[in-house]
Amino acid sequence: MAVDTVRLLQTLSDAFGVTGFEDEVREALRALVEPYADEIRTDVLGNLLVTRRGGSGFTVMLDAHLDEIGLIINHVDEKGFLHFATLGGWDTRILPAEAVTVRTREGGKVRGVIGSLPPHILKSEERDKPIPVDSLFIDVGASSAEHAAGLGIRVGDPVVPGHPFEVVREGWLLGKAFDDRAGCAVLVKVLEELAGTTPEATLVMNFAVSEETGLRGARTAAFQIDPQVALAVEATVAADLPGVAPPRQPTGVGKGAAITIADAPSIVSQRMVRALETLAQRHEIRHQLKVPFFGGGTDAGAIQTSRAGVLAGIVSIPVRYIHSPVSLMWLDDFDQVVRLVTAFAREAKTLFTP
Repeated sequence: MAVDTVRLLQTLSDAFGVTGFEDEVREALRALVEPYADEIRTDVLGNLLVTRRGGSGFTVMLDAHLDEIGLIINHVDEKGFLHFATLGGWDTRILPAEAVTVRTREGGKVRGVIGSLPPHILKSEERDKPIPVDSLFIDVGASSAEHAAGLGIRVGDPVVPGHPFEVVREGWLLGKAFDDRAGCAVLVKVLEELAGTTPEATLVMNFAVSEETGLRGARTAAFQIDPQVALAVEATVAADLPGVAPPRQPTGVGKGAAITIADAPSIVSQRMVRALETLAQRHEIRHQLKVPFFGGGTDAGAIQTSRAGVLAGIVSIPVRYIHSPVSLMWLDDFDQVVRLVTAFAREAKTLFTP
């Protein structure tokens, strides 16, 4: 039975899955995709590979990454404050005063806050300066290092932002980790759409680990899968905001599925871009071309260079405020991406067979 889309996004957004610590979200996804899969396996790095066998040997790889940006504890001081390093691409200016959740080795979860000094005790020259990460700390209410240890907290424990998923009004969703749990949710919905049919191509969906720290999972997964074509499904920067000039707005909310032309690790083949545009036009799917933007990348950069090379494209959901503790997404944009990726899964063999 199909899972309600909002409930699906809530399950995945709220799941814990810092880069390198993706087990909780991976197991949630395993349960979601199991009814639709012919084969499921987890590889050495922790990628979840889900296969739907098709009517031919033509293989299509669909990729979305499991991991989210987060923090990792690197010191517990004598007063019980937790010091940390970042995992993934944070704008460290926005970290102070954020609620967080620490996960212990035993699986416990401890709530805390990144400490910030009130303006009352700051010197005037300190108020306008960002605080270096090595001067920040997490306060979990522990009175000593021993107290923190009693809570189960150790060096090496991962930390995520503490903002829960919510529907702010009909169709508008607020939550953490939409980059790229929204992409993971797209692949679940594609499997639902294909239920009861035999696709022309064999589909292998890779729910990748460690995208945020170097596209690691996708690189090894693509080597294993050896696809003819691939599609990375992402959440991308929507910067249709006050004060942002159009050339600096990679995508906009409400414009539908974003098709990438080029980003930092990928120049997408024009053959792939044209195929995605053709699909979107044929199926009347609202879409936009992502403004070429070289401040980030996706798993397609690793997939594209696997083995002798893979024809790889990128389709994204525009999301405001990614790589922050909480992001905003419009559900209709998500639905347009589901439609486009489903069409790609059904028709890729025809589109790309000479």
